[in-house]
Amino acid sequence: MRALLDTNVLISYLLRPLPDRYPTIAIDAALGGAYTILLPEELIAELSDKIETKRYLTNRISRAESRVLIAALSSVGEPLPTITESFPAIGRDRRDDWVLAYAVVYHADFIVTGDDDLLSLGSLAHVAIVTPAEFAARLAAQADT
Repeated sequence: MRALLDTNVLISYLLRPLPDRYPTIAIDAALGGAYTILLPEELIAELSDKIETKRYLTNRISRAESRVLIAALSSVGEPLPTITESFPAIGRDRRDDWVLAYAVVYHADFIVTGDDDLLSLGSLAHVAIVTPAEFAARLAAQADT
């Protein structure tokens, strides 16, 4: 199974990395090898940018915490080369189209997000777009088989 976790899932994890929260379940599963997490350079750049520029995040998440998470995910994830071609407008929010493009081009099974603009699509090509709770349920079902 291959999944691309949206930046908002990573931020949710960094804000409250409690074991019973769905973002934590998703990230712990990736670190444990339950699925392949896809890591576009844009995702890492967006995470760093938001933590460094959004006041409500800079006061709650340190750069060191984000670097530790990025290093941990990079040690188990699949880095994705930058897509240099332009991609079509697909979603309601054009700023999300890069997530969709990477998921399709690099054959993700899932995009995991809390973004309603992405979730409203439901799926795109072969990629299911799900909440962290839905992804956690899929991981649990996979573990049961």
